[in-house]
Amino acid sequence: MATALVIGGSGQIGRAVVPALLEDGWDVRVLARHAADVGGAQLVLGDRHDADALERALSGGVDVLVDVVAYDDRQAAPLVERADRIGSAVVVSSAAVYVDDAGDGFESEEFGSFPVPVTEAQPTVGPGRDSYATGKVALEQAWSGSPVPTTVLRPGAIHGPGCIQPREWTFVKRVLDGRDVRVLAYDGRSRFHTTATSVLGELVRLSARQPGDRVLNAADPEALTVAEIAVAVDAAMGVTSRLVTVAGDPVDGVGLTPWAVPRPIVLDMRRAADELGYVAPGGYADTVGACVAWLVEAASTRDWREAFPGFVRMEAMGDFFAYAAEDAFLARTS
Repeated sequence: MATALVIGGSGQIGRAVVPALLEDGWDVRVLARHAADVGGAQLVLGDRHDADALERALSGGVDVLVDVVAYDDRQAAPLVERADRIGSAVVVSSAAVYVDDAGDGFESEEFGSFPVPVTEAQPTVGPGRDSYATGKVALEQAWSGSPVPTTVLRPGAIHGPGCIQPREWTFVKRVLDGRDVRVLAYDGRSRFHTTATSVLGELVRLSARQPGDRVLNAADPEALTVAEIAVAVDAAMGVTSRLVTVAGDPVDGVGLTPWAVPRPIVLDMRRAADELGYVAPGGYADTVGACVAWLVEAASTRDWREAFPGFVRMEAMGDFFAYAAEDAFLARTS
């Protein structure tokens, strides 16, 4: 039986990747820092930065290594040094690496003006360690320069059970708070391509079967507008809300969502279909229900700020729950 090692297999992406590999007949090991339920996989407790833990995880060699949590080249280096024990690799990067022809991207002062859709040939930021995007490029280059055949996956806005930075919480919390209106900037037309964890699970499964050096976008079959996302989340919770749109940027939190981008980011999925025979496991409306159910359950047992610390960090963008400002806006415009 072929052996797979998943680093980060107990987290959000791992929850989809590990079952996909197990169902495909792989003998799966999961390297994780804490005890966790990893289904029928073998749990190897340890930190990826601990050489002894890596030696145990790679004992006897693995046919494929799947890294779903690496940040930059520093996480790749210890693994590349052990390339003789790794048959192939699948590494999760991010669509945040892309820039437009002027060099503007996700992290630029001026958000990038990307072609629709963005192919894997689109330029990226340079490698580095000073930001999320530059770190991911450094990670990609560390693997592409190695002797290990590596598939790099570039997802968009990830959704699925187990997320500590769940964008969908923006709408789920509003339902739980009894708010029946969704105020959306940019006329509700923002498109920030979403990626279900089940999409990543399927792409990892296919890439593990067909090792090679490649870069693939990883996204849902359609890039919904933020208004369509709001409707899909409401439907998953059995409610219907009013949609109110704002022209232009959010103001004082009014219209702000984690998908509120001034220009669309839509990922082209043709290469995955052509090279791997990839078929999407479903659209956003088909897959978001599992995410929504998990969010409701997780928030029912503890304070949401504790449950979703990544979402709290996202609030550096602004207040996603600026209810008083929304009410004032609605009163002025009614």
